[in-house]
Amino acid sequence: MTATAAPPVAPVDERLPLRRLVPLACQHLLAGVAAPVSSVVLIATTLRLPAGRTASLLSATLVLCGVGALLQSLGVRVLRVGARLPFLMLPGGAAVAIFLQIAREYGPATASGSVLVAAAFLLCVLPFYGRLVRLFPPLVMGTTVVLIGINMIKVTAPMVASGPALGFATLGVIAVFFLVLRGVWRQLAVLLGLVGGTLIAVLTGTGLHIAHGGTFALPDPFPYGTPHVDLLAAVPLLVFALASLAEATGQTVLNSEAVGRAPDPGRDVPRIARADALVSLGSGIFGTSLMVTSAENIGIVQLTRVRSRFVTAAAGALLIACGLLTPLTRLLAAIPEPVVGAAGLVIYAVIAVMGFGMLARIDLSGGTDGIVVALALVVGMLPIVAPEMYAGLPSWARTLFGSGVAAGAIAAVVLGAVFRGLGPRLTTPSDAPGAPPSAGSR
Repeated sequence: MTATAAPPVAPVDERLPLRRLVPLACQHLLAGVAAPVSSVVLIATTLRLPAGRTASLLSATLVLCGVGALLQSLGVRVLRVGARLPFLMLPGGAAVAIFLQIAREYGPATASGSVLVAAAFLLCVLPFYGRLVRLFPPLVMGTTVVLIGINMIKVTAPMVASGPALGFATLGVIAVFFLVLRGVWRQLAVLLGLVGGTLIAVLTGTGLHIAHGGTFALPDPFPYGTPHVDLLAAVPLLVFALASLAEATGQTVLNSEAVGRAPDPGRDVPRIARADALVSLGSGIFGTSLMVTSAENIGIVQLTRVRSRFVTAAAGALLIACGLLTPLTRLLAAIPEPVVGAAGLVIYAVIAVMGFGMLARIDLSGGTDGIVVALALVVGMLPIVAPEMYAGLPSWARTLFGSGVAAGAIAAVVLGAVFRGLGPRLTTPSDAPGAPPSAGSR
């Protein structure tokens, strides 16, 4: 009697020996650690947090990123949480920008409450994923991302102004790293720029204020006090939570194709978003922004040809270990304000460029898409360039229209739907008599 051969293991489910697993996990760790470090330093500097609280916030963020990577990579089948793909989970740049906007206008306790509301809201709307994702085509997402970037450049610029020489020196260091680094290492340009700027600060006599403490410590919950729920203040994060479903759809297809698995957004996107929402509930408790699943480490998968989800699971375990190692978090929390501001300018400018890139994929030369983008940008830019315009409105209206990101995003969604439904329909070559039917009409 011949033995039955075991079925082949899919590359995404391959279990690697420890000697290969650890170095590969470290590569994914390096690709993902820049986002939590830079985002927390931005939050702490903008909110003027003391060094000890900044270290605790960074610890919490790294731990949450690690938990998110474990959830997405390993999954929890019973709860339908996690896609079982080699994903990392990071604080999204746009989410951090919105969190800071809410914190500056309504206080950090309201920002934390808004994160909790947005995470709970995302869990509630997942059954309607198929219908909701249609509200956020590239036109809406591109306009929203542009407004997020521009709004946060205005917020971050005063940080550079507190030490222009150091700030511009840091910008130069970051630019050099973007110029000379290649491949995966280029993803570390901003993080290395933070290190380079800090070294320049030390060499020029700027003191670093490093908090004292033990070697290991758990992060502190509710760093701003009891979270305060304000539904109107939370609108920008609610819009972002919905828009993240569209982004997760594209990332799911990209990641699935990279590891050789047939894409199934209808199954995987709700599982990804469910993990995002659960970890983001922890973000609201520990005082940081919404967490979103990221595919920026896919470049490492393509370079190494190792598709195993257990590699990113190991990277998640390393992120948790880094978060609990408090000397590291205290050192990172001591980065000077102008250095952080310069890194923030780069991050938010890149976000704005990403938005322009989304809009560039749309034909704005004809039809109604161009005017929808123009009007949405007008609505979103007015609170940024003329914040006093809505001073005479009731408080609820000031909250809704006084936020450039929320007002612009809502305008893009509403105008896009109205113009698609009521606007003129362009005649395309496929509409001409005798033309063959398009693929979408079959």
